[in-house]
Amino acid sequence: MPSIFSSFFLIVSSTKIAATNSGHQALVALPITLVLSTIIMEINAFPHCINSTKYRVHEKQPYRTWYHFQPPQNWMNGPVYYKGVYHFFFQYNPYAPTFGRHMVWGHSVSYDLINWIHLNHALEPSESYDINGCYSGSITTLPGEKPVIMYTGSDTKKHQIQNLAMPTNLSDPFLREWVKQPQNPIIVTPSGIEVEGFRDPTTAWQGSDGKWRVIIGAKNGDDGKALIYHSEDFVNWKLHPNPLYASDNTGMFECPDFLPVYISGTKNGVDTSVQNSNVKHVLKMSYQNKQQEYYFLGEYFPDQEKFIPEAVLTGTSEELILDHGMFYASKSFFDYAKSRRILWGWSNECDTTQDDFDKGWAGLQSIPRQVWLDKSGKRLKQWPIEEVEKLRDKQISIMAEKLIGGSLLEVSGITASQADVEVLFELPELENAEWLDQSEVDPNLLCSQEYASRSGIIGPFGLLALASEDQTEHTAIFFRIYRATSRYLCLMCSDQSRSSLRQDLDKATYGTIFDIDPNLKTISLRSLIDRSIIESFGEKGKICITSRVYPSLAIDKDAHLYVFNNGSKSVVISELNAWSMKHEASRIYPREEHK
Repeated sequence: MPSIFSSFFLIVSSTKIAATNSGHQALVALPITLVLSTIIMEINAFPHCINSTKYRVHEKQPYRTWYHFQPPQNWMNGPVYYKGVYHFFFQYNPYAPTFGRHMVWGHSVSYDLINWIHLNHALEPSESYDINGCYSGSITTLPGEKPVIMYTGSDTKKHQIQNLAMPTNLSDPFLREWVKQPQNPIIVTPSGIEVEGFRDPTTAWQGSDGKWRVIIGAKNGDDGKALIYHSEDFVNWKLHPNPLYASDNTGMFECPDFLPVYISGTKNGVDTSVQNSNVKHVLKMSYQNKQQEYYFLGEYFPDQEKFIPEAVLTGTSEELILDHGMFYASKSFFDYAKSRRILWGWSNECDTTQDDFDKGWAGLQSIPRQVWLDKSGKRLKQWPIEEVEKLRDKQISIMAEKLIGGSLLEVSGITASQADVEVLFELPELENAEWLDQSEVDPNLLCSQEYASRSGIIGPFGLLALASEDQTEHTAIFFRIYRATSRYLCLMCSDQSRSSLRQDLDKATYGTIFDIDPNLKTISLRSLIDRSIIESFGEKGKICITSRVYPSLAIDKDAHLYVFNNGSKSVVISELNAWSMKHEASRIYPREEHK
């Protein structure tokens, strides 16, 4: 079971949904003096909303986001595209902003993955096989466009077992009502697996033999496993004798995901069941012990149920991680409407559980990201879905601006607390870069030591986001270029150490090192800034870092955005575009039926 929080993410595509469950420790405290007034919002229900009514939400808070998905209140964590509608199912505590005994499946729908209509719960604990919680799961669409949920239930003994639910009305594009199946539970904990460490079934896929496959995360002691099951009818499942993947000292394999990607470098996605020479496979796990999203690229042999990764865990910065910051329990789905693979993850709070109670909510979702295999074939790339650009409002542009060493340039004229900024930096000659032995450094430690104010040669340069006017508070997202044996390296960091004057926050610094082309002339950075979250994408989505920050000065109109260069070599802002971001529109909340 999750430690304090558990993350659940579920997306449904025209044929599939995915979900997750994860553990995440609450961190230290945020003083409650910034929790502002609570108001009652009277909401006129859309006809699509069931039992919509007055709902108490905390509206005026400095850290509640404007354009990221959040339920109205309490605790959430962690989406199917069906008959023209995107569905997001999420694990939700309707009673408190913490993980609780009666976790339900919240349900929201959207036409664009940005603006959401909140519906009544899809699943609630009610039977012996899920009475202690309806945990994570996935949706698979069976032949005849019949979506089916497979989810983890916590039974009367708090054992984790797998169950099925189906919609009562297939003609309803909102899939408002679901019925649990009489065959439940369909899969019980196998021998050799801990009864509270068997969860998170993936979206199923169908092999050429007609059999369905599904992966379920599991653990035994400190060892994680991705167990694979077969079924001919989606009700009777048989465990394959060997796990698809296993590893030592990683803890529970939470929120596994298994998907094909085209090897051609196209941004197009591919259906989960595709298996041919045009694809390679991605196996993603949320490692409970590491609290990060690791993934492997490799070859899948369905006749042997074997996945052979191209690399193994090394404990170095060369391992493949989806996002190096506060991003966990992600899941992907294939969006048939636009032929793309979309990834969405959960971002936990970095204050205390008590602070979550004070503000009345906890956790939010990242902006959905399109994901594809880089042309090199060596890593995935991620980029915010194009729909987020509909929220762009006032725009500011800066062109051909030289930044000498020690430069600081304010990007003024936009709402810096809710912004989308893209900047392309022109680099000096790389042979001027400092020397770095990658094998001897920890990128996170290097980022904390080489914080943005220290001078290097090529860098640090980048953005100061959610900054106070005097820069006493700021979150620095920056690059620094190094030389190494026969190659050049880039350090990308997101440094929260000066993000707030408040104490008792987790102000961790996140970073990673990646190879760059020796002929590289420019490097790009995009950051989505939304009050208490900053999602940053380096070099066109090659590297992603998500940060949660809680400034005390740089709030709303008092937040500023700067571009800086503290390297001795000049860099040039080849092009910078920044936009104020509008509030996402659909904030309609149904009445909670508390028991």
